[in-house]
Amino acid sequence: MFATWGTVVHGKRWVVLVATLVITLGGGLWGLGVFDKLTQGGYEDPASESSQVNRIVQDELGQKPADVVLLYTAPPNKTVDDAEVAQRVTAALAQLPADSVAQRVDYWSAKQPALASPDKHLAMATITLAGDTFDAHQQSYDRIKDRLVVDGVPTQVGGKVPTEQAMTARSTADLTVAEAISLPVTLVLLVLIFGSLVAAALPVLVGGLSIFGALGVLRLLSLGLEVNTFAVNVATLLGLGMAIDYGLFTVGRFREELAEGRTPAQAVRRTVATAGRTVAFSATLLVIALAGLLVFPMDFLKSMAYGGMSAVAIAAILSLTLLPALLGVLGHRVDKLSLPWRRRAAGGESRFLGRIADAVMKRPVWFAAPIVAVLVLLALPFGNVQFGGADERQLPPGDPHRATAEAIAANFPAAGSNTAKIVLRGTGGPPSQATVQAYTAAAFQVPGVLDVKPTGAGGDVVLLTAPLAGDASSTEARSAVDGLRAVPSDAQVLVGGQPALVGDSVRVIVDRVPWMVGILVAATLVLMFLAFGSVLLPIKAVVMSALSLSATFGVLVFVFQEGHGTGFLGVTPQPAQAGMMVLIGAVVFGLSTDYETFLLARMVEARHSGLSTRDAVRTGLVRTGRMITAAALLLGVVTGAFGMSSLASMRFIGLGMLVALALDATVVRMLLVPAVLRLFGDAAWWAPGPLRRLQERAGLSEVERPEDARELERVG
Repeated sequence: MFATWGTVVHGKRWVVLVATLVITLGGGLWGLGVFDKLTQGGYEDPASESSQVNRIVQDELGQKPADVVLLYTAPPNKTVDDAEVAQRVTAALAQLPADSVAQRVDYWSAKQPALASPDKHLAMATITLAGDTFDAHQQSYDRIKDRLVVDGVPTQVGGKVPTEQAMTARSTADLTVAEAISLPVTLVLLVLIFGSLVAAALPVLVGGLSIFGALGVLRLLSLGLEVNTFAVNVATLLGLGMAIDYGLFTVGRFREELAEGRTPAQAVRRTVATAGRTVAFSATLLVIALAGLLVFPMDFLKSMAYGGMSAVAIAAILSLTLLPALLGVLGHRVDKLSLPWRRRAAGGESRFLGRIADAVMKRPVWFAAPIVAVLVLLALPFGNVQFGGADERQLPPGDPHRATAEAIAANFPAAGSNTAKIVLRGTGGPPSQATVQAYTAAAFQVPGVLDVKPTGAGGDVVLLTAPLAGDASSTEARSAVDGLRAVPSDAQVLVGGQPALVGDSVRVIVDRVPWMVGILVAATLVLMFLAFGSVLLPIKAVVMSALSLSATFGVLVFVFQEGHGTGFLGVTPQPAQAGMMVLIGAVVFGLSTDYETFLLARMVEARHSGLSTRDAVRTGLVRTGRMITAAALLLGVVTGAFGMSSLASMRFIGLGMLVALALDATVVRMLLVPAVLRLFGDAAWWAPGPLRRLQERAGLSEVERPEDARELERVG
């Protein structure tokens, strides 16, 4: 199938080239509009109890959440009760356009003592923006944000919408910087790896077009779905990284085929039949791994799945269409503009890798045992993982929006994010005063609850507010939420608020992780069996990926949660975001099987050519080791550039990817996998007869059939 496709692409190379360029560029130009559609929401489970409380508070009680929070500091030697201070602030608030502000509450107009600090040095105002959609809120805020600072009264601006805008702005700026750094550095490294400017430019071209195409898909999805701002970062990272990986292997195999004396037509056919097949399997596994994120109900995970899946799929499609067509057009000119010190053709054996392979083949246990021990040791901190949610700490220390949130939490605990909202719903009418008082008294005794006060009523519902100790992502706050939910009452009790939202989101992620793991394992076992015709190879791949992933998680917990090195990284130690952990899990698992697929493909190919198990493993390692290491290095450059982001979540992803690449592409694939295969011996290639026949009928293996060989000669 893939060999035939290679012949078709070469025969229609100009048509394929023009068509893919027009479609990708056109879709990408249209997709640039996605940046105006990105959101910072979607972190909660819409079916959770906390989300239900939010809907009750808004729809039944008419209490809209504050979109903007303003914190005013009295000038020196004055208080917020000073007449001049009050006049300046209230006048500024009154002049805000009515079409942008649905509601505002401030200390001076509302006469609420809770909106001022005890020393009357600080006072607060909240604004609910006009509009019912994310875009409408953003537009309303854009119209008033330059009019919020009051002359003569130091003003801090915070709240949900300003923080979202700050994160989106930083994310977009970081994306531009990352691309500006990674693309030229990647091109330089590719020139050094290939020894040719023309060959090096091809993977970068495919990478850029993959990003462009992914933007078009995200823009299309944003018309009906919520797309989180991080989806573009993930799409860019994976689109560029995987396109370069796929391009590296495809171009390298094409040059290898040319070096063996084949014509360009034969080389394209053979490249698509081998490297192209491997790219297709690898991309399918990674797309399925990312699709595992769709089992979670949070929109931000789904949108990152959409971004990653579209980027990887487009990178693979371009690697199977545009890239072979370009190689067919270039032919031997792929080596044009070569470096003067280029000494050997692509695919030549590396003496260094040869010595490593010989050492591993001679003493496999000496390599396998200590590597497994080290990976297990690195994974140990993961046993102490604590999960939290996204908050203002994603912004760097000193950011004004983060500083505002921290000041509000310190001086106005009831207005901070670590507050539980408790809905008491009666049957046939509102709960009685005695029921409310009984629940209030019992709730106040729950550990971690600082206060309980009624803050609203309507219909058959009474709303209580309870500020909690710690922060919204802490174990203490989640225990308090569980305690509030467990308090007996004659009324129906529903507990929401930010700490409940965080706890419910973490709980649903943990509950559904087994489904995601099941998808990843099943896809790996089935697809790798169809590719290689072995029972043990897919099982080994799953175990190796699990070891690598566990070690990566352990390092992330050691750094970001326990705080080792966070000063150097410029982030605040905090519980890990469960959503980011599963995202990294999907990507790292997919990348692990990606490199495994490229490595095993050459080993199986060598085995079917008649080599012994030992020689086949050695040949596969020597032939692909340099390319796998180069691919990991290039993806590391891309990941490292994104890891320079000012947002803690992107640094979390960046470091996680770097650790995974360092472990997986070097220690695991270069040493552990060959050692384990050497220990397996001939059993590594075994499969029961019925399964073997099923795999052969599928026609997706790496084995070159007689008709393929005859067609190759005909093409030549």
